[in-house]
Amino acid sequence: MSGGTRLENANPVIFQRSGERLLTASDEDEDVHDPIDDREIFDILSYFDLHLIRAINDPEHPLSLEELNVVEQVRVKVNDAENTVGVEFTPTIPHCSMATLIGLSIKVKLLRSLPARFKIDVHITPGTHASEEAVNKQLADKERVAAALENSSLLEVVNQCLTNRSI
Repeated sequence: MSGGTRLENANPVIFQRSGERLLTASDEDEDVHDPIDDREIFDILSYFDLHLIRAINDPEHPLSLEELNVVEQVRVKVNDAENTVGVEFTPTIPHCSMATLIGLSIKVKLLRSLPARFKIDVHITPGTHASEEAVNKQLADKERVAAALENSSLLEVVNQCLTNRSI
């Protein structure tokens, strides 16, 4: 998907997608309090019927982040009462130059999809990337994230990662 001709990870391991969550009558009942949980963040936000982070496209391959095991439900932490969402992601290789872009795409998808009350923390799974500290610092800095999204070229790439494709 990137404009470059050489892939950093030309043969990534592809993982099977997890199944869709089965919705119950109480899940669809607007009168029942239904706190946002980790599966909802990972899978679907039922009210809006949007796929969230599991369907984000990899910037280098025509695969989703879930298919590359970059995101997993077990690495999503939600505290609805404290209005926090934390997501760890694991780049496919330790020197992945796309790590910041992937993290930014996850963060933007959540910012666009969740109620504004949530504080969103996106970071690399500890010990899985050579520049983990620098990438995490960039993703945690609101001003850097805002500046990145003002760059029309970068925003276009992020939007390509977020474009829906059939899963």
